[in-house]
Amino acid sequence: MLVSVLAFGVGCWFVQQWSALPSPLMLAFLLAVILVSAYYKFRRIVYVLLGVIWTSTIAQQHLDNILKPKLQGQEFLIQGIVSGLPNYSSRRVRFDFKVTQAEVQLPDKMRLSWYYPKQKVRAGQHWQFIVKLKLPHGSLNPGGFDYEKWLFQHNIGATGYIRQEAKAKLLAESSKMLNISVWRQYLTELLSRQALSPDSLALIKALTLADKSLISRQQWQVLSDSGTNHLMAISGLHIGLVASMAYWLAFYCWLRIPSPKYCAPQVAAALSFLVAFIYAALAGFSVPTQRALVMLSVLVGATLLRRHAQALNVFAIALLVVLLLDPLVVLSAGFYLSFLAVFFIIYTVSARLGQGNRLLKSIKLHAVIGLSLLPILLLFFQSVSLITPVANIIAVPVVSFIIVPLALLGLLILPLLPEFALLILQLVDFALQTLWQILLVLVDLPSASIVRPQPELWKTVVALFGILLLLAPKGIPGRYLGLLLLMPLFMVINTKRPPVGEASIVLLDVGQGLAVVVQTAEHTLLFDTGAKFSEKFDMGRNVVLPYFYHHGISYLDSLIISHGDNDHIGGAESVLQTIPTRQVLTSVPELLQAYSPITCHAGQHWQWDQVNFRILSPPKQAFNNENDNSCVLHIETQQGSYLLTGDIEQAAEVYLTANGVSMQADVLVAPHHGSKTSSNKRFLEKVNPSTILIPAAIPNRFGFPHAEVLARYAQHKVQFLVTGEQGAITAKFLDGKVSIESYRASHGHYWNR
Repeated sequence: MLVSVLAFGVGCWFVQQWSALPSPLMLAFLLAVILVSAYYKFRRIVYVLLGVIWTSTIAQQHLDNILKPKLQGQEFLIQGIVSGLPNYSSRRVRFDFKVTQAEVQLPDKMRLSWYYPKQKVRAGQHWQFIVKLKLPHGSLNPGGFDYEKWLFQHNIGATGYIRQEAKAKLLAESSKMLNISVWRQYLTELLSRQALSPDSLALIKALTLADKSLISRQQWQVLSDSGTNHLMAISGLHIGLVASMAYWLAFYCWLRIPSPKYCAPQVAAALSFLVAFIYAALAGFSVPTQRALVMLSVLVGATLLRRHAQALNVFAIALLVVLLLDPLVVLSAGFYLSFLAVFFIIYTVSARLGQGNRLLKSIKLHAVIGLSLLPILLLFFQSVSLITPVANIIAVPVVSFIIVPLALLGLLILPLLPEFALLILQLVDFALQTLWQILLVLVDLPSASIVRPQPELWKTVVALFGILLLLAPKGIPGRYLGLLLLMPLFMVINTKRPPVGEASIVLLDVGQGLAVVVQTAEHTLLFDTGAKFSEKFDMGRNVVLPYFYHHGISYLDSLIISHGDNDHIGGAESVLQTIPTRQVLTSVPELLQAYSPITCHAGQHWQWDQVNFRILSPPKQAFNNENDNSCVLHIETQQGSYLLTGDIEQAAEVYLTANGVSMQADVLVAPHHGSKTSSNKRFLEKVNPSTILIPAAIPNRFGFPHAEVLARYAQHKVQFLVTGEQGAITAKFLDGKVSIESYRASHGHYWNR
């Protein structure tokens, strides 16, 4: 049975590799192939193609729900219900909104932002808004988070924000009895009013209500580095724990109640499922809780019917149900982490002889989980914590048997006995703070985690087979040959570096900002780091660092921060705190004093791998305009040259064209994102580029790149590309000509349109 379900899952996964969905005619052809294959009893082919057809059908429904392009940028009066828990930050609230009424046909579900709201937004509220909508869109970079994919998977057909907020009207409140989200909102607000430390409150909300919005960036970093981040979200582990406690409590209580009709195991099984269902509802029925509930329902059903259920069959049924409910779940890394962890636990525990020492079995179990998830973690995140087994041996019992039970008990009695509940929650607070100090010690150990380039898919699959062999029962010959199958996973190097004498640049897609990675044969330079939007999100951490991890870049020879605008310097701190950096050049050294910066000025030059680098501007006598003081970098290779200009405007361009320094460049990164205050005619004539790369979000509130500038580029017969349309853009030279690669064109999928 498991092989058949896996074949269906392969079909679901296969669809996600396509740049376009199959046409109705192709689906009809596949259906005919299914009939022929069924006739000749090629069952595995049938299951794969059924997965393809089912996934394509659901995916097309999601695509049909996306905002029509002609409606983008328009304002509409809509009514609907706030879905899930709103996410508050210092200047806005963001929430999912299910539309019930609109002037025109709009997506059923959208994600809205309300800046500086004057009214409280809560789950389950019915609102009337005037909204301005746009198509789902996000930056697209190697190794980066695909926000468009996430929106598509969650069937969010548009994003937008509230306009004319004075006309926003609260129509009604949903009853707690009819909407679980309202209960979650009520309980999270109750928790917020308790006298608990902020860090512990954030973790308690995550463990009881799956509300992870308050977990800080520093907390996530510690959890990730220690390999314990899975414990701070409601998962199958937590569902199983709560169900087990409910089962044994009901079992021992029912033994003391004589009943000729129902035996204790049946009553306990039914009650455990009910408790698990409630807990999963509080978590919003995430993928791990879905899997746990399905597996638990099979076990409960077998208990009620007094039948034996094999572990792998239960696993297969859970996998099939999850794929049938949502075949697009294969787009999520959590899907693979969740099911692989359970599979390897079953594989190493089931049908093994001997009881053994409980402590040793616990250590072995955590080692199995850490080893089995290693290939997937490297594939998706290019990072693995080496202290995971130790951290989990400490953290799992504390979280499982102390923190989660007490936190749930405190939450349940909080509305009824607030004083007693607070005492329980304060005990949880103490336990969390103690555990946290232990994790901090562990993550500070040398080489606590490793970062490797992303392995190819075939290496990941081979490594998983190697782990299967390593964890096979004793007596299986050649078990330790599995180590050889693991080796290719770590034998990944960055083969995309240019040869000596050449350099490549990658203009990362950081929205309305700038970040350029320059590589020679042995050196790496980063020019600007994109913007910082909050303590949790900046382009340095969320775009630049994932790109480095993806390509195995472990240090920087130089970081140049052109000037002090947020969209250029915002991500610098995240990069500098994470990646060893030999030198920092900037026009605003006062903003980076902790990193011993050097002030950039015209005349500075150096050579790496027979590639010449020169700073052309600003002069030592600075301009009055901060944008004009941007560091301007000229890169000359044996086949061509690049010019990186920051946000220079008219004054700096006049200076550059008048000082007699050669500034010809084949590839120009557009000054100031294509603003009409830059790219004057004489400047373009002197640079004489064949290609211009424009770092700008599409659309953006500044109107970049400006129509006048694009007309000027067209007049000079220059090819231009915009990151908002192309994703990350790679430029290099091949046989004396500029070669351009758009990441969206080469790696985009059917949802990136």
